[in-house]
Amino acid sequence: MKRVLKKIVSVLSWIILIFALAATILAFSADRSGGVPNIFGIIPLTVESDSMTPTFSANDLIIDTEITDVNTLCENDVITFWTLINGQKVMNTHRITEVHRINGNVSFTTKGDNNSVKDSINVYPSDIVGKWNGFVIPGFGAVINFLRTQLGFCICVIVPLALFFLFELYKFIMAVVEVKRPAAQQLDEEEIKRRAIEEYLAEQQKKAENAEENKAAEARGNDNSPEENTAEETDGKENTAEEKNPAEASGNDDTAHTDGENNSEEKALTD
Repeated sequence: MKRVLKKIVSVLSWIILIFALAATILAFSADRSGGVPNIFGIIPLTVESDSMTPTFSANDLIIDTEITDVNTLCENDVITFWTLINGQKVMNTHRITEVHRINGNVSFTTKGDNNSVKDSINVYPSDIVGKWNGFVIPGFGAVINFLRTQLGFCICVIVPLALFFLFELYKFIMAVVEVKRPAAQQLDEEEIKRRAIEEYLAEQQKKAENAEENKAAEARGNDNSPEENTAEETDGKENTAEEKNPAEASGNDDTAHTDGENNSEEKALTD
């Protein structure tokens, strides 16, 4: 069970580390690219409004890819570009509704799926940031925005990295302690195991001896039974003989008494 828990903690710590590193890379890559994070041509962006609903909504995370040739863009492609809204330069992600090619120059008319009118300013190649590749994670854009703040960077990057290195340091210290553990302690463990085995064997031997003694006692009891039965039969015969002798003696007395009476009667007649 402990090994399983250690593996789970180890996997989770590595996941946290990877997430923290990814967030760090996103933050630094955004700073170096004028506020647009770019990792090997992959551009994660947070949707700021609902102008493209239901395709994606505010606070969703979308993934754009860099465009090497703007001439490959066509109608219905969704692109991210720099534009002016209320006098401020911001990024916008809308769908291309028209492609204009004049004297070798190309420009695009865009519109939000949730908007009723087209965008008033055309998009030129120098304004384009990337093309949406169809990947979206609902609601995850808010997490990216939080990571870009100082508090978010501290909580989601600095703290997980510190915990990861502390955990790895703990594992290293425990490994050193295990290596330097005295051999005597290992011998003590072996001695405990040996004694436990000896006690178990002695207990089993004692049980076997008790079983043999019980069998011997039962055998002796069976041998004595015929002798006891014979003695009981002899005692029974003696008692029967004693009961018969008094009866016979009583009969003899009655006979003697009758003979005496007969002799007395004969003697009286003679007289």
